Amino acid sequence: MKLTRRNLAAALLSAAAVPAPAPNPPPQPAPDDDLKTARDRLRANAAALADQKVPMATEPAFQFKA
Repeated sequence: MKLTRRNLAAALLSAAAVPAPAPNPPPQPAPDDDLKTARDRLRANAAALADQKVPMATEPAFQFKA
């Protein structure tokens, strides 16, 4: 089979023009699950911060100016 440049270009362009199937999006969790997860994470972070002991002499790295 002998292909000319024009036939080869037409074959490649027609093959490239076929759209690829869109991937299926991952299933989204229910909004209630998102809210519960976020609240649990917030409570866990707050508990971890409350457990840290910071001396009273510790100064912030910045100063508030009004």
